[in-house]
Amino acid sequence: MAAQNRMITLNNGVRMPILGFGVFQVPDEQTEQVVTEALAAGYRSIDTAASYGNEQAVGRAIAASGIPREELFVTTKLWIQHTGEDTARREFDKSLAKLGLDYLDLYLIHQPLGDYYSSWRAMQKLYGEGLIKAIGVSNFFGDRLVDLIQHNDVTPAVNQVETHPFFQRVADQELMREYGVQIESWGPFAEGKNDLFTNPVLTGIGAAHGKSVAQVVLRWLIQRDVVVIPKSVRPDRMAQNLDVFDFELSDEQMARIAALDTGKSMFFDHHDPQMVKWLGGRRVD
Repeated sequence: MAAQNRMITLNNGVRMPILGFGVFQVPDEQTEQVVTEALAAGYRSIDTAASYGNEQAVGRAIAASGIPREELFVTTKLWIQHTGEDTARREFDKSLAKLGLDYLDLYLIHQPLGDYYSSWRAMQKLYGEGLIKAIGVSNFFGDRLVDLIQHNDVTPAVNQVETHPFFQRVADQELMREYGVQIESWGPFAEGKNDLFTNPVLTGIGAAHGKSVAQVVLRWLIQRDVVVIPKSVRPDRMAQNLDVFDFELSDEQMARIAALDTGKSMFFDHHDPQMVKWLGGRRVD
């Protein structure tokens, strides 16, 4: 099943599955089993983060899977409190040890807050040493992304941002494309907000193809060349989410989904001082 996943090529030549598996909000005590089931279903790209508190469980599932390391694409992220050149290096080492790996495929700055310039310098060195195959960012709006690119040697390979039918990030994707940065979606189903799973446009398109709303959304993102990392704790839905390479949305169907865009986050606004304060104050062990 993993073989049917489409691969995209990042700006440094590294290849990444366009469809992966995310573990945000999966409790630590469930994560090993969930990732074990995801790997058995055919996922080969796993996305975690230091702030999720489940890196060790992800690592245990990877180790027990017996899947050759070169067949896997593993991503984790650096949290705000750990920004800074020396701190970022130490935290990278901690994440790598928790995952039980000797290199990462992708390492991301999780939020555009704190001294992320120093963190990027540390990540560039780790990348140069071959300890990370690709480095990138998450939640960077266009102004912060361009500023980082202009004043550093390595352009981020990926920018992982909230992207779903109600917040489609079309202009942001165009800007990323201009600079050679791959857009990656978190929250592809908007966590069901705005009644996504019963939306008449999405259910109607799903009925036309014999597919679920989740499959329609994933197919829509893939046809936009957006990397996506859906999460599920149910093996049947894990398999269903992978089964999106045997149909194609028409231009008319893509346009109908495009009309759902509100241009606004369903979760949080990085321009809101109170949200910045909350994120900056969140501590991760």
